[in-house]
Amino acid sequence: MADKYDNGLRVDRWLWFTRFHKTRMLASAAVQAGHVRINGERARPGTRVVPGDTIELVKDRLLYKLSILSLPARRGPATVARECYVEDSATQQERQEAIAQIKEDRRQMPRTRGKPDKHTRRKLRERSRRQPD
Repeated sequence: MADKYDNGLRVDRWLWFTRFHKTRMLASAAVQAGHVRINGERARPGTRVVPGDTIELVKDRLLYKLSILSLPARRGPATVARECYVEDSATQQERQEAIAQIKEDRRQMPRTRGKPDKHTRRKLRERSRRQPD
């Protein structure tokens, strides 16, 4: 019996099935916005992917480079979804460093108790202008 996905799977469905996006509509919007490349070329939501293709995905300003191993039959558990692709280790390391840098930047931001009022916001703005880059 022929497999349902012999000629590939739409990239927006693949991104949704493998849990990179919460809904298929969000996956389709990301593809339309140009955040997805397949084999180095900009993808459209209807572009078909097959095992062996490489996907470059930008999500939350972080880069993912993936090689497709298989096409999932449905949106299942995350553990099963992770078995459908392998990620480039260099890109994974760069992403972890970027996340660490973002966390470090957030730690150095001034803190306030609760939501800052008008006076406190002005002080924070003034303090950030005085700091040299």
